[in-house]
Amino acid sequence: MKEGWRYEKLDDLGTIVTGATPSTNDESNYFPKEYCFVKPSDLPLNGVGSIHETENYVSSKGLSVSRPLPAGSVLTTCIGTIGKVGLLLQEGCTNQQINAVIPNNKINSRYLAYALLSIRKQLEFIANAPVVPIINKKSFSKIHIGYPPKPTQLSIVSELDKLNELIRIKKEQLKDYDTLAQSIFYEMFGDPVENEKGWEVKTFGEIGTLERGAGISKKDFVDDGLPCIHYGQLHTIFGAYTRKPITFIPKDLLPKYKIAHSGDLILAITSEDVEGSCKSTAWLGNFDVVVGSDAAIFHHNQNGIYLSYYTRTKAFYNEKAKYAKGFKVTHISTKEIASISICIPPISIQNTFANKIKQIEKQKAIIQKIIMDLETLLASRMQYWFD
Repeated sequence: MKEGWRYEKLDDLGTIVTGATPSTNDESNYFPKEYCFVKPSDLPLNGVGSIHETENYVSSKGLSVSRPLPAGSVLTTCIGTIGKVGLLLQEGCTNQQINAVIPNNKINSRYLAYALLSIRKQLEFIANAPVVPIINKKSFSKIHIGYPPKPTQLSIVSELDKLNELIRIKKEQLKDYDTLAQSIFYEMFGDPVENEKGWEVKTFGEIGTLERGAGISKKDFVDDGLPCIHYGQLHTIFGAYTRKPITFIPKDLLPKYKIAHSGDLILAITSEDVEGSCKSTAWLGNFDVVVGSDAAIFHHNQNGIYLSYYTRTKAFYNEKAKYAKGFKVTHISTKEIASISICIPPISIQNTFANKIKQIEKQKAIIQKIIMDLETLLASRMQYWFD
C-alpha cells in the first residue's frame, strides 16, 4: 500500500450503473440521433477511450427509458471482452455489457479510468467463465481501487495523458504515410475501376499461379525452426510487404510444406468479413518461407508490392466481394482469386512505385519504433503508479 493513499470499493467511490438497451421495436427510441449509445465495440481494445461519438445513438426518449449517464462517467466492459475502458465526454447511455461508474468527489474520473485499466487482468480473472466471461454488478462494485489525494491524482492523469497523446500523434503520422502511399498509387496508375490510363487487363490466373498453404496452427510455433507466416498475421501484423517472419515451426512438422519465394504475394483466404478477405503482403525476404493453410501463395512475374497495393483498391474489393462468402467466417478459394481481374502496367513503372513505397516504409519503421518506446514507457509508469 502506498503511503497517503486510500483503498476503497468502487461503490464507495461513485454510483455503479449497468447499462440497458432501449427496445429496438420502437424506432422513436433511436430517432432522432441525439445521445451516444455506447457498446463494447465503441471502446478501444487498449488504453482509455474518450467517448464523444459512437456507432449508434438514441433519442431523448431512448435515453429516458435507458439508464442515463452524465459526462464524466467511467465505462468498463464486463461481459465478453472484459476490461475495455472509456470515459464518456457527454451525456449518454450504454448497453448491458458495460458497467459505468459515476464518480463522487473523492476521485477524478480520468484517474479512475486509468486505475480500472490497470487492473484489467484482475477483472479478467474475476470474470473467468467457460462460455461467456462476465462480471456482475455486485462483484464489480466490491472491487477495491487505490487513490491518492486529488492533487496527486491530477498529476498522475497529466503525466499519463501526455504519453497517450504522444502515442496518438505518432499513430496519426502512420495513417498519414498510409494515405500518402495510396495517393501515390492512384497518381501513378489511376483508378483501376475506370482504368483511364488504358493498362492491359488480365486475371490473376493469367499472370501467375495460386496455391493454398499447408496446415499450421499457433500451437505449432517454436523458437527455432522453419520460418513461417500464419494467415492471422496477415490481418494483424504485416503491411504491404515484409522481409522478416516472426514465427517458426518444427522442420519435421509436415510431410510437405507450401513455400513462398521472394517476391510472391501471400493472401488471407479466411477472414471475418469481405474487407479482410485477401488481406495480403508481399514476401521480400531473401529466403523461402512456409505459409499456412488459411492463406494462398501467388507465384508471379510482376512486382509484389504493386500487387499488394492493388488488393487494397476499390476495383479489387468489388471483384472479391462477388466470391467471398460465409456468415461468421468469410472464405475465398484460390480458384476464385485466379478469376479476379487486375490492371497490368509495365513492370518498370511497377518497380518505380515499389521504390517509392520502400522509402515511405523506412519512415514508418522509425515512427513505429518511437511508438513502441512510448508504449513501453507508458506501461512502466502505469505499473509504477498502480501496482
